[in-house]
Amino acid sequence: MIEVRPFASLGGENHGWLNAKHHFSFANYYDPKRTNWGNLRVWNDDVIAPNSGFPAHPHRDMEIITYVRTGAITHKDNLGNQGRTGAGDVQVMSAGTGIAHAEYNMEDVPTTLFQIWIQPTRTGEKPSWGAKPFPKDDRAGQFVVLASGFANDNDALPIRTDARVVAATLKAGETAEYHLGADRRGYLVPATGAIEIEGQRANARDGVAITGVETLRVTAIEDSEIVLVDAA
Repeated sequence: MIEVRPFASLGGENHGWLNAKHHFSFANYYDPKRTNWGNLRVWNDDVIAPNSGFPAHPHRDMEIITYVRTGAITHKDNLGNQGRTGAGDVQVMSAGTGIAHAEYNMEDVPTTLFQIWIQPTRTGEKPSWGAKPFPKDDRAGQFVVLASGFANDNDALPIRTDARVVAATLKAGETAEYHLGADRRGYLVPATGAIEIEGQRANARDGVAITGVETLRVTAIEDSEIVLVDAA
């Protein structure tokens, strides 16, 4: 099954400093048909105004992955971690038994990002944070694993859950394949461009909910940047 969820159908709210769109129920947006996708709980499409951001706040028992599309986000937490994650790169925060963090756009331009929350398989562990650059040239024409809960994905940022976050950059006309597995759930969003997947078109920032597909074939209609969560 392939269900395209157009960007215009997403919930959300414009707070001025933050313009947030929610693929799943979040904050004041609730849709009983869109509460999660397997263990994928949140996919927020955020635009953060320059020199603003999220002040310190707590989390626990959640894997929080931030994929920066444009601009940069600066992280600071009560463990002493601090870092700047730029466009195309990824940060992972395993909230574990509890962490407080702040995320600020300290740039002079808006920052756009995907904030992805996946429910952990392992709980009761110490919180952690990490970030890593993923050059777009390295994922040209193919899917590359950015974050993973599987031991054999050695180059990916570790997460404590039965899931992967993968990405690809495709030129118009290029096709990339990803082995999902018919018993898995996929959720795919083109950050830019437009794609065709299993005969259906998805435009930039649309969501694509996928079940029962052994191997995904994604073809770029336009030059595209694609992010996919492989969920349990």
